[in-house]
Formats: sequence, structure tokens, C-alpha cells
Amino acid sequence: SLTFQDDQFPGLSVVQFTPARMMLEFAPKVYYARDIPHSLQDLMNTMETHYRMSTMAREMFEAVIYENTCEDEPDAPPISIVNDVDGDLEVTPAWEFHYSNRIWHSDDVPPPDLADLRGCDCEGYCDPKSQTCSCLRKQQEYSEHLPGFIYDDKGRLKQRGYPIFECNELCGCLDNCRNRVVQRGRQYAVNIRKTSNKGWGIFAGRQKIPKGSFIGVYAGELLTENEGDSRGIMYNKFGKTYLFQLDFYHLRGNDAGDDDDWQTKYVIDAYHAGNNHSCDPNCAMNACYVNEANLDKPLLALFTRRDVLPWEELCFSYTGYESDEEEDDPHVNNGDAVYAPCLCGTRKCKGYMFK
Repeated sequence: SLTFQDDQFPGLSVVQFTPARMMLEFAPKVYYARDIPHSLQDLMNTMETHYRMSTMAREMFEAVIYENTCEDEPDAPPISIVNDVDGDLEVTPAWEFHYSNRIWHSDDVPPPDLADLRGCDCEGYCDPKSQTCSCLRKQQEYSEHLPGFIYDDKGRLKQRGYPIFECNELCGCLDNCRNRVVQRGRQYAVNIRKTSNKGWGIFAGRQKIPKGSFIGVYAGELLTENEGDSRGIMYNKFGKTYLFQLDFYHLRGNDAGDDDDWQTKYVIDAYHAGNNHSCDPNCAMNACYVNEANLDKPLLALFTRRDVLPWEELCFSYTGYESDEEEDDPHVNNGDAVYAPCLCGTRKCKGYMFK
């Protein structure tokens, strides 16, 4: 690197170009729910049925998905839309479906906390045996006995259930540091495919997806708990809801008193996402932090729980984190339409998607 003496350029100050200055000058953009695009969707919904059922409409939908995601995951394989259900002429999901990896803040949710964000001073690649990497120390603070980073040398999750603290834009390490996985985006091919009885879902492509692989972010609108409650009441009446409370265990404190007093602050509403629930899921949700110091606002990162076979549907449990053990899980149906029967068809099916 170049260094300059103070007297080399009399009368001029030398500004050091650091990650912190980069963050100050070019802070990550904040996306707001009020700005979710809808003009194309509105236009397509005015089109004649025969056009919306055409190959051109499907190709346009795939192009829109690419446009929405190419900046976040430029190396991700393109997503194809497939409907091979006999007699079903629908070629795309509903045009209200907005495939995105972004979190869209409601006006009542604060923007990402960058003022308290801290980055490591590592050069090159972060060392999982480092004694000085602040990101590694942060990860180990929350992952108990797990040595090194939470990812292995292939970028796969070593242990699910723990919050993930990735290196961020303030860090000195390289972009392909092993502790940058979610922020680099999906690496495996997936398809949006129509099912015979559950609508549209997300499926693996032609290659097996190994256990611990990152699949995508459960994206949508980030709402306050009060906003989520209001929407939940409405959604329950017509049988659709994709509200996910950000209530991970690590947010609740270390003792019973903290846990009893703790309240959920934020909710993700991914109403326009696909129907991919299963009582025996092959994916699981992990809290993940990148350019966000507010622990109450993690990304919801989906990782495979086991090897996923080619063309297999990618599913997680709408009831929350699933253990590998059978649990006594009583179900109460209060009559709302959202309590429709589960159709996942697995051996462990409980018969319902929501408690």
C-alpha cells in the first residue's frame, strides 16, 4: 500500500480510504415497503387471460425475478418457472408475487443501525483460529462450544440454531472471506414449480444441494409487532398468512426473568411468497446479521437441514424452528380460515400448518 509523509503535499490533507469511510460515503440503501414495485404487476393484471397464460408472460416473469435479484446475487443460477401439472394452464404465480431478497421496512421501523456496527481488522481472509478477529469473537459469544466460524471451508452451516454474525462492509477482509455467505447470495439452482395441490413452491434444480447450504432469505416487509398483529387478524379470515415473528431465543436474554418480560418487536410479512410449509422440513431458518447492529432485526436466512435431492421441494416449518425429536404439540383451531389442513404429505405431518 502507498504511504505519504506529512510534508509531501504541503497545504493538502491526505484522506485515508477505509471501509468505515466507504460506509459513511456509500451507506447501504434502505428499502421501504411503500416503494415495493407494482406498476408492471398492475399492468399485467389488466391484460387478457390468453396473454397472461402465454409463454411470453412466463419469460417476462422470469426476467423480472432476475432484475429483482441480480444485484444481490450476481452469481446465482437463473430461476425458471415450471408448470407440468396436467390440465393446469397457469404459467406463472400471481403477478402480486414479488420475488426479492430485500427487506422492505415499514415507515414505523427504524433503518439499519450502522452507527453501532463494528467490523474486523483482518487482512485477506479471516482465520477461524484468529485471536483478534472481532467477527469471530462475536460469533463465538453466541455459538457456545462451536470452534471457529459457523461456516465450514465450503461455506456450509456447521450447526443450525445459532445466530450468524457475518463480516460486513466495515470489515477489512476480502469479499470472498469464508465468513461471507448469505451476503454473496444463492449458489444453487432453484425453480418455482406448480404443485398439484399446494399452489406454487420452490424446488431444487437438477443438482443435489448439500446439507448446510444457503438457499435464500425469507424476505418481505419488516413490520412492528403491532402492525403484524393488525395484518394477522385480516389474513386469518381469508386463510393466507406468511407473518414470521422475529423472536429467536438469543433475543430473549439469559435468564427466566428476561424471557418472561421480553416481547417481540418486529415481524416479517412475506405474504407474496410461495406456499412451502412442511411438517418434516428440509430447510431451517437462522437469524443472520450482516450490515445491521440491531439484534432485534436479523435477516431470516434459509439453510438446508439435510442433503436435498434434485427436483425436491424446498420446505421449512411455518410453526418455527423444528427439532429432530418428536414433540407434544397441541393444536387449537379457533375457526379462522388460516387453519386449513396441511397438505405436505410427509410421515410426520401434523395435519395443520399453524398452531
